[in-house]
Amino acid sequence: MSEAKQARMVEGKVVVVTGAGGGIGRDIALAMAREGARVVVNDIGASVTGEGADAGPAQKVVNEIKALGGEAVANTDSVSEAASANRIVQTALDHFGRIDVVVNNAGILRDRFFHKMSLDEWDAVIKVHLYGAYHVSRAAAPHFKEQASGNYIHMTSTSGLIGNFGQANYAAAKLGIAALSKSIALDMLKFNVRSNCIAPFAWSRMIGSIPTDTPEQQARVDRIKQMTPAKIAPLAVCLASEASRDANGQIFAVRNNEIFLISQPRPVRSVQRSEGWDPQSVASHALPALQASYFPLDRSGDVFSWDPV
Repeated sequence: MSEAKQARMVEGKVVVVTGAGGGIGRDIALAMAREGARVVVNDIGASVTGEGADAGPAQKVVNEIKALGGEAVANTDSVSEAASANRIVQTALDHFGRIDVVVNNAGILRDRFFHKMSLDEWDAVIKVHLYGAYHVSRAAAPHFKEQASGNYIHMTSTSGLIGNFGQANYAAAKLGIAALSKSIALDMLKFNVRSNCIAPFAWSRMIGSIPTDTPEQQARVDRIKQMTPAKIAPLAVCLASEASRDANGQIFAVRNNEIFLISQPRPVRSVQRSEGWDPQSVASHALPALQASYFPLDRSGDVFSWDPV
C-alpha cells in the first residue's frame, strides 16, 4: 500500500450517503471515496418535491466513483419508511460487510406559507427529513453498538436553527434533526458512537426555485451560486474520520470558504420572585425584565448578512 493511500482520512470505512445522486450528497460521496471510503450511494431519483423515481442518478455517481478507482454500490430505497431504510443499511452489510458512517442528507422541499400549507406538504417533508434521519440512523445503531464504533453526520439547516419564510415543514424537520443528533450523541457515547450536524449553504436544485424577479433577488442568487456543494464535503469527510474524535453533538455550518460552530439553546437571562409568580406579576415584572434579551424575528439571511467569503 502506498504512503499516499495510507494517509487517506477515511481509508476502508464504509459510508452510507443518502440523497447522494446529486448536489451536496453527490459531492460528499465522491469526496469520501477519494479519501478511501467504500460508499453506498443512496438516491431514489425523485424530483425536488419528492415525486417520481429513477435509478439513474445513484448509479451515475457510483460510476464516477469507480472511475476514480473507488468502491461504491447504488441503492434506490426511500429513507422515509423503516423497512426501506433498513435495506439501505443492509446494502452496506451485503456488499462491504460492515457500516461505519451514516450521512443523512436526503431531502425534499414543499415550500408554502404556513397558513396555506397542506397536510400533505407538511407530512412529505417531515417524513423524508426527520423520519428519514431517524429511520436510517436507527437501522445502523445496532451495528454501531456491536462494533463499538460509528459515526452519524446529519444535514440540518439555518431555516430551522434561525428561521426563514415559507418553510415551516422544512424548518421543523431540520431543527428536529439537530435535537435527534444531540440525543444520539448522548445515548451512544458509551459505545464510541458520534453524531454531529452540518448546516450547509450551497447552490443546488433544492434552492434553485428561489425567485429572480428583481435585481436584488438576482444578486442574492448570484452570491449563493458561489457556494458550490463541493464546499460542504471537506467538513463531512473530516467529521467521518478519527481526526475529529473530539467533535460530538455539535452543529457546524459551511458557507463557501467559512466554517462555523453554531450555538445551541441555553438560558440567556432570568428573573425570580421569592413569593412566586401570578399572571399579573409576570406581565409587570418578568416580561419587562426579560424583554431586553428577546430575540428578533431573524431569518437566516439577516444573521448571515455578508457576502460569502
